[in-house]
Amino acid sequence: MPSPRLAARAVIVEEGRLLLVNAFAAADSTLWCAPGGGVEAGASLPENLTREVHEETGLVIEVGPPCLINEFHAPETGFHQVEVFFRCRVSAGALSDEWRDPEGVVSRRRWVTRDDMAGLRVKPDSLGRVAFARGMGYDPLEVLVSP
Repeated sequence: MPSPRLAARAVIVEEGRLLLVNAFAAADSTLWCAPGGGVEAGASLPENLTREVHEETGLVIEVGPPCLINEFHAPETGFHQVEVFFRCRVSAGALSDEWRDPEGVVSRRRWVTRDDMAGLRVKPDSLGRVAFARGMGYDPLEVLVSP
C-alpha cells in the first residue's frame, strides 16, 4: 500500500466569501475544494501552498496559521491524502477566467458564501464550518468518491 500523500490548502475568505476550486479535472465533476495541492520535498508547507495557489488561481497569497487538518482516502484506488489547511489572504492578483492551471486540473474557481456552500458538494465536510469561524478543526479519515 502506498504512503499517504501530503497536501497544503488555502482557506481564503474575503468579504464573507470563501474561494473554492474544482477538485477534479473532469468537466462534469461537481466536487469543490480549497485551492492547493501536493507538497514537494525540500520546500516548506507555506512555500508549497503559495506555489500551488498561484498555479491554480493566478493569485499571490500570504500564508497564515493552520486551521484544519483533514484526511481522506479513496477505497477503490487506495489513494490516501493528509491535508493541512492554512488561513491565507490574497496579496496580489484577481481571479480571471483566462487563467490556466499549468497542470490542467483546476479550470473553475469561485467565491462562495456560507449559504452557497449548502448547495455544493465540498470536501472536506468541515471546510465551511472552519472557514467562517475561528480556531482549528480536524476531520478524521473521510471516504472520497469520485464524480
